[in-house]
Amino acid sequence: MSTLVIVESPTKARTIRKFLPSDYRVEASMGHVRDLPRSAADIPASYKGQDWANLGVNVANGFEPLYIVPKDKQKVVKELKEALRQADELLLATDEDREGESISWHLLQLLNPKIPVRRMVFHEITNEAIQAALTNCRQVNQQLVRAQETRRILDRLVGYTLSPLLWRKIAPHLSAGRVQSVAVRLLVQRERERLAFHKGQFWDLKATLDKETVLFPARLVSVAGQRVATGSDFDATTGQIRSGRSVLLLTEATATDLRNRLEQETWTVADLEERQQSRKAAPPFTTSTLQQEANRKLHLSAKDTMRLAQKLYEEGYITYMRTDSVHLSDQAIAAARSCVEANYGKPFLSPKPRQFTTKAKGAQEAHEAIRPAGSEFRIPQDTGLAGRELDLYDLIWKRTVATQMADARLTLVNVQIQAADALFRASGKRIDFPGFFRAYVEGSDDPDAALESQEVILPYLQRGDRLACQNLEALGHETQPPARYTEASLVKALESEGIGRPSTYATIISTIQDRDYAMRRGNALEPTFTAFAVTGLLEKNFPDLVDPGFTARMEQTLDDISTGGVKWLPYLEEFYLGAQGLETQVKEREKTIESTEARAIHLPGLEGEVVVGRYGPFVVVQNGDEPVKASLPQDCTPGTLNPEQIEHLIRQKLEGPDKLGLHPDTGEPIFLLTGRFGPYVQLGEATTENPKPKRASLPKGVSAEEVNLDLAVTLLSLPRTLGVQPDTGKLIQANQGRFGPYVVLDPDGEKEYRSLKAEDDLYTISLERALELLAQPKSSRGRSKKQALRVLGNHPEDEQPIQIFDGPYGPYVNHGKVNASLPEGTTVENMTLEQALPLLAEKAPKRKTSRQTSTTKKTTAKKSTTTKKTTRKTSSRKTSSPKDSTKKT
Repeated sequence: MSTLVIVESPTKARTIRKFLPSDYRVEASMGHVRDLPRSAADIPASYKGQDWANLGVNVANGFEPLYIVPKDKQKVVKELKEALRQADELLLATDEDREGESISWHLLQLLNPKIPVRRMVFHEITNEAIQAALTNCRQVNQQLVRAQETRRILDRLVGYTLSPLLWRKIAPHLSAGRVQSVAVRLLVQRERERLAFHKGQFWDLKATLDKETVLFPARLVSVAGQRVATGSDFDATTGQIRSGRSVLLLTEATATDLRNRLEQETWTVADLEERQQSRKAAPPFTTSTLQQEANRKLHLSAKDTMRLAQKLYEEGYITYMRTDSVHLSDQAIAAARSCVEANYGKPFLSPKPRQFTTKAKGAQEAHEAIRPAGSEFRIPQDTGLAGRELDLYDLIWKRTVATQMADARLTLVNVQIQAADALFRASGKRIDFPGFFRAYVEGSDDPDAALESQEVILPYLQRGDRLACQNLEALGHETQPPARYTEASLVKALESEGIGRPSTYATIISTIQDRDYAMRRGNALEPTFTAFAVTGLLEKNFPDLVDPGFTARMEQTLDDISTGGVKWLPYLEEFYLGAQGLETQVKEREKTIESTEARAIHLPGLEGEVVVGRYGPFVVVQNGDEPVKASLPQDCTPGTLNPEQIEHLIRQKLEGPDKLGLHPDTGEPIFLLTGRFGPYVQLGEATTENPKPKRASLPKGVSAEEVNLDLAVTLLSLPRTLGVQPDTGKLIQANQGRFGPYVVLDPDGEKEYRSLKAEDDLYTISLERALELLAQPKSSRGRSKKQALRVLGNHPEDEQPIQIFDGPYGPYVNHGKVNASLPEGTTVENMTLEQALPLLAEKAPKRKTSRQTSTTKKTTAKKSTTTKKTTRKTSSRKTSSPKDSTKKT
């Protein structure tokens, strides 16, 4: 008997194959095999005339979805059907969450098997788990499928109904989403709070005290019985002390006077308190907590965290990584306790096995936390992993092991110190027993170093002890606005509000950056002007759709559909077609929303308004009776725009650009301007005879304020002509590009580029060094300083590398000048050379293919089948003339 097993990815297929009998054949579906049409080109001809076809959901006929097999999945489906014809049994072994259930259902609909079918589920890929899954198969859960389908339809209705409205009212290519738009609103609301924030200033004193040569710090708490003001006493909207707060606000003068008065006073321990405290380990990882910790500790994006976790799962290192649960199986608890005893000793083992309970309602993913796979956890250094994969596995291993370790025991010490009428406080912390800290300390990757930072040593003190004041300084402080969201804090906020599902957070955060709703500065997510405009329009006209409470209730309804508590069709009908349904609202708002108003953004404290235009944001300031417009630099956001910048841009627009001086060789003026991509220098003015004068961008790290005439002349000397290649006589130049300095061969022809190395200087690099760089293989070039995520191998035709890069719309494979997106459901890790070749072939220049086909047909019209094949091979190696390229097939 032959059994066909279908999983999602080749990596998963390779791993699971090791644990199955020899007569089991494992194939990969490459993710989803069917979906709603992505564009009009995907709509089958028989549906193109239907008014609902672009939506992909027939709302007038029971919200029936129009499913199609994408072009990049047609070959996969054909291969699966062929494999099914040779099988006696079908096992659907896709992931155990809703998404996996949905993939299995779609496979059933497409393959229409006439043989027995079973659904095989497991949450880790180990021999024990696979054998258990084989003996406990079930049928596809239709309620889970229906819940996932309802979610997919709902997302399509929101996105495809609202997005065209945004295109018409604000700018093209914008998008709205059921969860995406709420996430963007959270970023915008936080930025509004920052813009409305008024800083407050306060001073205090810090003393360095000495007891028997042990130095420790103490801070001023009160003077004459009145508490000294701290940052929490200020109103963020006024910058003043909150109403009703009776505190002493020290200024620089009063703080200095107080310091001078106290320096000569006697310092005495007035009171001290010791308090015992114990701390328990955090629960094991769920999808969201893993994303948060990986962002904090490893500085990984949510997208990268999920990509790495997917690979670790598919290769059998960890359990399934999409889960809402903190539950650990008995097997996992036993394995973790064994690791504790072996690696840290019995004293560090918790007295009893520790279990955790999932608090999230309707946890719909796998029923166990993320943990190392198997009945025995592999120690990180013994896994053979390296780089970020090892870092992530190490994080998961430590967090899981720590759950079965003893509580940490600490002593907290608070000391009050009197100096005249001033009271100071010193706080200390002593770790009496580290417990789980030995394995896992939140906020640090080095437990030993973290233990040191956890412990603040104070000398042995008693009431009445005299202390020596070694130093007393007055310190000024400013209150700080609320911090912008990081990926970690945004994930935490979405989860706490009950918005979306943890398994979707990585995609959401990636999308809002790809769609220009947020940009990353350091580790923070900063909303753009586009985000402000879109959020403003949605808040005013569709408040429910960006209300976290409404979205959370919608999420709960989707969970209830999965359990049978809510009927899916009436819910969709009410949401979309009801009296206050989305379709009705959009039709009404289409008439009332003014595009001019929707695109305008008014920011506190700034003159004029910012308008989101078709080609980017620009500022508009009234100058007498006439408005003056000036484009904003691409990296300018509501949080960085200031009055000085607006004044500079408007003045430059009215008076012309800043003149740095005259070029020493040509005598032409050199100007400093600001454009969409930031400041740049320009040689001469733009005229009819010279519409595009020579320009040069500022090097990375150089601000407009630092630019002088000498630097401008140097920048405008680019491109530098270094000479010619001895063999070909082609020109070689050095230049500065958007992604860094480079040398180029034949700049006016085929352009062969190589990035400069760290040790190379753009303005002094020699011809010999340029020739050396150009002699290096193409695979070594910097690709605009972009690192390849993976190298799949060399192309069989020209032996040039096929690599995977990360682009603005996701990962893609590259060969020379040909790029092809990875198919949906395919990860960077499970992509293979064999899969990449047909994708690249499909994206190769079409005209060449057309000529070859045309030539082949003519040449082979009267020849045998064998001759036809030979002719095609020969024709494919020929180069057609330019004249041939105009022919049509």
